[in-house]
Amino acid sequence: MHENYWKLKQSPFGSSVDPKHFFNSSTHEEGLARLRFLVDQQRSLGLLLGPRGCGKSLLLEVLARDLRCAGHFVCQVNLLGMCAHELLWSVANQFSLFPKTDDSTLHLWRLITDRLATNHYQQLSTVILLDDADEAIGDTLLQVLRIAKQETTPQSRTSIILSAEAKRQNLLGSQLLDLAELRIELEPWSTQDTEDYLQQASVGGNRAGMLFDAEATQTLHVLSGGVPRRINQLAKLCLLAGAGRELPHIDATTVENVFHELDIRA
Repeated sequence: MHENYWKLKQSPFGSSVDPKHFFNSSTHEEGLARLRFLVDQQRSLGLLLGPRGCGKSLLLEVLARDLRCAGHFVCQVNLLGMCAHELLWSVANQFSLFPKTDDSTLHLWRLITDRLATNHYQQLSTVILLDDADEAIGDTLLQVLRIAKQETTPQSRTSIILSAEAKRQNLLGSQLLDLAELRIELEPWSTQDTEDYLQQASVGGNRAGMLFDAEATQTLHVLSGGVPRRINQLAKLCLLAGAGRELPHIDATTVENVFHELDIRA
């Protein structure tokens, strides 16, 4: 195993959307602060935008964890390929309303609106996080719009956050875009972010010293475009290649070779 070669107690580059692998880069720190502001100010709708692989899903996971710890009522749904009925059933299920598989859309809608009203009167903040909203199908986003319009007063205690690729945000529809009170757009990492991430990964793997030299770090950043998912993938494969070559650390040549191999396979 390459972890043994690099004297790592665990893999420093996780592949899952897990908050424990979250790196608080400058763009993610600002994005998370603005999302918390939206919830704290009880705004009804916000958008989390950015290119694919920029960390939107992971940021929502971190936000959900923090909000639950703070006592908020949180519902998370990924809308990829999801129809309207599936959305309402998933929301009702996360609201612990015990929906049945054959419940009608109308019944599910009533269950959800009753719970939102109950949370409002009990002064419970409800946050609905909808990932991959630009990948929803059918009239799913129409149901999201209906929920968003349930409480539009300053006293509203329901906040909805939609994530989508920035270049596909028009698929959300003009009405949802018009309702959005805050838009947060994640940018690719800076060179310093990439360097800090690789250093944190080395520490997280309980390794003394950097895995990547300075030139390799710069090369990895440029070739990945500063996109976190690409950085993570490329760095992980570089460790495999470096172990195979028995390198003392990852150099720029190794990063370039791995990148070109990935490009050819793609």
